[in-house]
Order: sequence, then C-alpha cells, then structure tokens
Amino acid sequence: QVQLVESGGGLVQAGGSLRLSCAASGRTFSSYVMGWFRQAPGKEREFVARISWSGGRTYYADSVKGRFTISRDNAKNTVYLQMNSLKPEDTAVYSCAAATSNTRTNYSDLRAYDYWGQGTQVTVSS
Repeated sequence: QVQLVESGGGLVQAGGSLRLSCAASGRTFSSYVMGWFRQAPGKEREFVARISWSGGRTYYADSVKGRFTISRDNAKNTVYLQMNSLKPEDTAVYSCAAATSNTRTNYSDLRAYDYWGQGTQVTVSS
C-alpha cells in the first residue's frame, strides 16, 4: 500500500508561484512513475505533468508547458510541482499519483496510476 500526501496549495494572485509537494510512503518510491493531475469544478480530472522513476524524463500538458516544472527527490520519497506564472484557469484541486508499473502505455492517462493523494486546492485570483 502506498500513501500519498500533498501539500503546498493555497491562494495566489495571477502571475504568482506555488510549489506543491507530494510525500509518499513505502520503500519502493524510486521505482514509481509519478504524475500530477488537476480537477477544476465541473470538469474532468486532467493530466498536468509526469516524471520517470529516475527523474530523467518529464512530460507536460501543453497548457502548463514552460510554466510548471515537475521534479522528484527519491531520497526523500517526494515529488514536487513548481508552478510559475499562474493563471486563473490553473485553479483546481491538484493531486499526485503513483504508477507502480513502468510498462504501461500512456502515463498521461489517469488509468495508468494505482495510488492517489487526497489533493490540495490551488486558487489563482485575477
């Protein structure tokens, strides 16, 4: 069983920055593909970013490319999402997720992930 706990959300003005953290339990964190997803009110959950087990490969949704950076520290069992130049449309509940297999075909699909955190609210005011 893997537990994921997000932190770092809050209220920020447009153009501001936030850094989200996701702390994971378990001794095999370094073998997981990790992802960040978000869900705005009335909308479906959508992919934001993902990172390979080693941190060597990252991938972003077009809507956040160039503004958000995903990273991980396997020694701390933590994955981060640095969010810069925030926009009101970034307002959502942000959740991290862990995929325990590295052989799935599409890690931008939420169905590739086995464990989810409870989410943290990010609100960007205009």
